[in-house]
Amino acid sequence: MEEFERVRRIGRELVAKGTVIDYYKDTMELPNGNTAKWDLVDHKGAAAVVAVRPDGKLLLVRQYRNAPERLTVELPAGSKNSREEDPRIAAIRELEEETGYVSDNIEFLQSIYTTIAFCNEKIDIYLARDLKPGKQHLDEDEFLNVEAFTLEELKQMIYENKIQDSKTICGVLTYASKFGL
Repeated sequence: MEEFERVRRIGRELVAKGTVIDYYKDTMELPNGNTAKWDLVDHKGAAAVVAVRPDGKLLLVRQYRNAPERLTVELPAGSKNSREEDPRIAAIRELEEETGYVSDNIEFLQSIYTTIAFCNEKIDIYLARDLKPGKQHLDEDEFLNVEAFTLEELKQMIYENKIQDSKTICGVLTYASKFGL
């Protein structure tokens, strides 16, 4: 373990600045004294919500995603407005923006790193219960449908590889495990 503690960044170069991420080339000093170039995708962080209706169904959003070039079914989620923003606040905002529901019963479930080898995006996942109707207000470039699923339907979709989004898989299965469902 001590050997790994001797890895350190000795340089960082901004390669490209994006809308959602920044791309850097880091120069790293390795335990054997050599240097290496490592890619880093820098992200300010995000929050996601396992939103459970009073009938037990979970609210997810169906939307087109550019990376896999297809429609996906995902937990409501979005980027934090800044690195300093409390992820709980981001989760509350994204719940209402995407689903049109609000909740005063928001509980932390877990944090995940989406692609730990080269990206620092951390998503904090929350559980929202006691949902009340609010007002959906999507971003100008956001087009999605809100759909409700039973936990069993979602688990089956995960096991059949129909849901591949990491935050959704982690959120749904953590919720099921934590509450013995």
